[in-house]
Amino acid sequence: MIKKGMIVWGLLTALGSYAQDVSPYQPGNLPEGIVYFLPRTELQIKVTVTESQYIPGEFCQYADRYLRLQNISSQRKEEWKIKSIEVTPFGVPNPELAYSIKLKDKSVASQVDLTTDGIIKAINTTLPEKEESTPPVLKKKERVNPRSFMTEEMLMATSSIKMAELVAKEIYNIRESKNSLVKGQADYMPKDGDALQIMLDNLNTQEKALTEMFSGYTETTEHEYTFVINPESNIDKKVICRFSQKLGILKENDLAGAPIYISITPKNPLPASQEENKKRKNGIIYNIPGKADVIVQSSDKKYLEEEISFAQFGETEVLVNDLFNKKINTRVIFNPTTGGIVKIDKD
Repeated sequence: MIKKGMIVWGLLTALGSYAQDVSPYQPGNLPEGIVYFLPRTELQIKVTVTESQYIPGEFCQYADRYLRLQNISSQRKEEWKIKSIEVTPFGVPNPELAYSIKLKDKSVASQVDLTTDGIIKAINTTLPEKEESTPPVLKKKERVNPRSFMTEEMLMATSSIKMAELVAKEIYNIRESKNSLVKGQADYMPKDGDALQIMLDNLNTQEKALTEMFSGYTETTEHEYTFVINPESNIDKKVICRFSQKLGILKENDLAGAPIYISITPKNPLPASQEENKKRKNGIIYNIPGKADVIVQSSDKKYLEEEISFAQFGETEVLVNDLFNKKINTRVIFNPTTGGIVKIDKD
């Protein structure tokens, strides 16, 4: 969810070396320098569900009579199941934590790397972009048409019961052929094991397709739903959506489904920084993120329990100007999701 970054060069190289003067950004006042945001952490919740549809076979009423298949339904059925729930934090600009950097003499903090929406990512270096993996395109497996294995006699049958009888006989013939191949008693035995396996696979495909004309078959489709949560404080069992085994994912106010909840509990809050100390310091302002326990559950099942870092549950601090002068080349990388420092080094 984090957007690709861009590099903003503060006053560039023509102005030499500078020191930062950082102050809260005032909308409407165009600063002489760079404006950056600290992030607020939001959650993307991806719910993956499977939809299974049972389609009765053409000869379902004869399943017990010819194949001894019992309890075969003649009614279509649809069933939904939750496959997985994933939570991914991402950062958005916090309008209450916007700052302008005015560059001064005697410093080397001339390069600031921002995301496309202005969240600070790095100073005097760049944050390597995460390669977004493209999910594989899953080709739906085509179901084999059982009629492609039916003989002329089957297709010319004058009644469904006669056709069912002939199809059942063909199924038994296929099973006998498989047994003969496995025992090595077939009239035409394959020359090697690979050829034998190919013959068995073809016979299994035919048997399965013809048997489904009696037993029916199930088609399964996967669906993904995405929800975004913006936690400002503690959340206790907020309804994300609702779920029904017959209807799938529903809106949070649709009482036809059971609720899926999210709870977010901040833990070990950081002590508030003293405001007068902040005013005495000058430098890049960044986040020290706080942590929270995140739980996604229904009334009878817990789908996810994780500890996640949040920008808004932590505190802001200052990277003082002493880190950026002509004698030291300091490089800092920030986490654009939480605003915290990922890495700091110098040479």
